[in-house]
Amino acid sequence: MTRKFVIGVSGASGMIYASRLLHHLSPVAEVHLVVSPVAGEIAAHEGVSLSGFPVTLHRFDDLAAPIASGSFRHDGMVIVPCSMKTLASVANGITPNLVTRAADVTLKERRPCILLLRENPLSRIHITNMLTAHDAGATIMVASPPFYSRPVTIEDLVDAVVSRIIDHLGVEIEITSRWSGYE
Repeated sequence: MTRKFVIGVSGASGMIYASRLLHHLSPVAEVHLVVSPVAGEIAAHEGVSLSGFPVTLHRFDDLAAPIASGSFRHDGMVIVPCSMKTLASVANGITPNLVTRAADVTLKERRPCILLLRENPLSRIHITNMLTAHDAGATIMVASPPFYSRPVTIEDLVDAVVSRIIDHLGVEIEITSRWSGYE
């Protein structure tokens, strides 16, 4: 049976994380994608394409889309990158768009919901929202790649983070080497 995931892309810098996640996940799973208008603008500015992947694309404002309902069965959701505005909405159950509505439904149905934050520094409000989202069942990740694998390219750095997301979704894909101690 094909695994099914929802990917939301909100308006934060770091569109390469979304692109690399789609690159690795869409060939092995059914992917439902929602991209905010600001995310589309930022992707264009950063020179990153979020199109051309075998996904089902949903309109950002379509609150009647199947993924807006708890009856839509899927194996988890990722918001990548997750802006602080989207984090605040998810943490507080504010659902004016399909990304936040799908996350709200994912949490209420107790499915994996991963928020990849890309912000620095963090304010107390951000940290409080992170804790609130965590307590509601979300997995909070930050775009903080490890360096023990001695990355050479930006893709190496990004894929190290993306591989952790994929691990938390329970998908068996080996993208990067795993820590095995000092050589």
